[in-house]
Amino acid sequence: MPDYKVAFSPLERTVTVAAGTTLLEAAGKARIQIDSACGGDGICGRCKMIVREGKVGGDVSGLLTREEIRRGVVLACQTTVEGDLSVEIPEQTRAKEKIVIDLDAQRFRAARPRTRKREFENSPIAAKVLLTVDPPSLQNNLDDYRRVELAAREATGLASLQTGLKIIRRMPGALRDGEFTITVTIGRRRGVGEVMDIEAGDTTDDNLMVVVDMGTTTIVAHLMNASSLQTLGAQACFNSQAMYGREVTARMIAAEKHGPECLQRLLIDDINGLISSLTVEYGVGLRDINAVVCAGNTAMMHFLLGLPTDHVRRSPFIAVTGEPPPFRAAEVGLKINPRGLLFAVPGIGAWVGGDLTAGILATGLRERDDVAMLIDIGTNGEIIIGNKDWVIACSASAGPALEGAGVESGMMAQQGAIEKVYVRGGEVRYDVIGGGKPDGICGSGIIDVIAVLLDVGVIDRAGKFVAGAPDPRLRLGDGRPRYVLADKKQTLTGREVAISQEDIDNVVLAKAAIFAAARIILERVDMSFTDLGELMIAGGFGSYINLDNAVAIGLLPDMPDGRSTYVGNTSIWGAKLAALSSEARKLMRRIVNETTYYDLMGSDDYVDQLKQAMFLPHTDIELFPSVSARRGARQRET
Repeated sequence: MPDYKVAFSPLERTVTVAAGTTLLEAAGKARIQIDSACGGDGICGRCKMIVREGKVGGDVSGLLTREEIRRGVVLACQTTVEGDLSVEIPEQTRAKEKIVIDLDAQRFRAARPRTRKREFENSPIAAKVLLTVDPPSLQNNLDDYRRVELAAREATGLASLQTGLKIIRRMPGALRDGEFTITVTIGRRRGVGEVMDIEAGDTTDDNLMVVVDMGTTTIVAHLMNASSLQTLGAQACFNSQAMYGREVTARMIAAEKHGPECLQRLLIDDINGLISSLTVEYGVGLRDINAVVCAGNTAMMHFLLGLPTDHVRRSPFIAVTGEPPPFRAAEVGLKINPRGLLFAVPGIGAWVGGDLTAGILATGLRERDDVAMLIDIGTNGEIIIGNKDWVIACSASAGPALEGAGVESGMMAQQGAIEKVYVRGGEVRYDVIGGGKPDGICGSGIIDVIAVLLDVGVIDRAGKFVAGAPDPRLRLGDGRPRYVLADKKQTLTGREVAISQEDIDNVVLAKAAIFAAARIILERVDMSFTDLGELMIAGGFGSYINLDNAVAIGLLPDMPDGRSTYVGNTSIWGAKLAALSSEARKLMRRIVNETTYYDLMGSDDYVDQLKQAMFLPHTDIELFPSVSARRGARQRET
């Protein structure tokens, strides 16, 4: 099969690909991130490109107008390379540039924790230890290696310590250059220590690590000084794997089709880009980074390590490993100290991964006297309940609608996205991230608009548009029932921003899946929402939703005042605790081993609970007393 060159303008990037490669895949190989919400299924119509020269294949999409087809516009995901090409990528097709932190990425950096401070002993997974040893003499003629090994064992308490040949070769020079005062970098690989580096003199102030939250949508990296326990800075970018789909299942299917290496490469490139950006910003070297600690769902951890995900998504849902040992970071292509370590936070099950293990650790749920619930809202809604005596976890497949994917005008939470919708002066209004004209609507805005449309009577409790509702933005007559937030003249791209009946149905199904899962897991332990001491809402997305609106549509339970709290990105904070403390890592292993995973697929009443929850907020309005009270008050006013 021949190879062809594809030149992308105006970015001036050229890539060589095999014949039959889609333009979307070619753009990904050229490290160009495309705003493709459907992951290449040809549904969203966002990956438009203009073929200026060359031969392409594929079917003409029905999402293109005649005028667009005449101008050479194609959908990148449906168009294949059949010759050398010159392709223009319009501004609205390109996703926001990664690495450079702007408003969209700042939302996910989690530079400040929202959980209570946890105190653990300081024993980083890679520690710098200052050693001063006696110089050799005729009376003390111990060899250099044993001299260092004995001192390191005494300083660390490690019974087993390994040292590679390259390090041993450098020992004589380091010892004498430092006048027998040296700094050794020791990595902890389970119960075994390894001398990763040796330096003359005292360099203990320069022990850096990078802690990463591998989100399905967004990747966050924190640069830490493990000696001072300070977070030096943070960076975030959108996950480039989105070219294969916004949700994990689509990416696992892609990994089966193309091999896990293609998903691994995208993830590793994203992490390396963040690390590089952090080192440049803070004036440090890649060699100074001695460990990378990553947390993410089970599929993301498999992608990180290049493991097949075939059996993760198929019954009985078996991971290759839930608790991988620390590896050399270089083995997966991470560009740090050549002997630096990669530690992946262990997961609880195939659908409850290390990000939730980290969340349990960060929130202290495992040490509570009362029973608390932790909900991480995303493509998969993970729910954890428990206290110091027991913990139960489950996962509900919510789909990507709550994060803006699979929605007609949906987009990531980036500049140009409608993030808030509300009523002011009797009119439905909105706020846009970064100000200016909107380009689409993100997850928090989607929750808001459904709550607002329910409140003003444009949709009913079944989530259906009400014919004759007195709002000119409601369009029912052209075969595409939808509510238009911004018409073509009011948007950034000339494409209206609207929420359709199908969009609302998808969101109602997603929120019903999460609420039904939370209710079932409580009923299994003979409890209700009012028995919880606290409801903790985690995740970057969860931090930006309007709590009242989330309750109004039945996404979150109606809790007494003060019992619902946002806890932010608990994945990154739990991972940081694990990076800095062996005590925290031991507690993580306890959490994994002592948490009961409940599979909703084996629940006889899940379908029934799901159907009950597919109303706004629920079939049983008494489960939502504050919502019922607000509606009653409005009815009395009118």
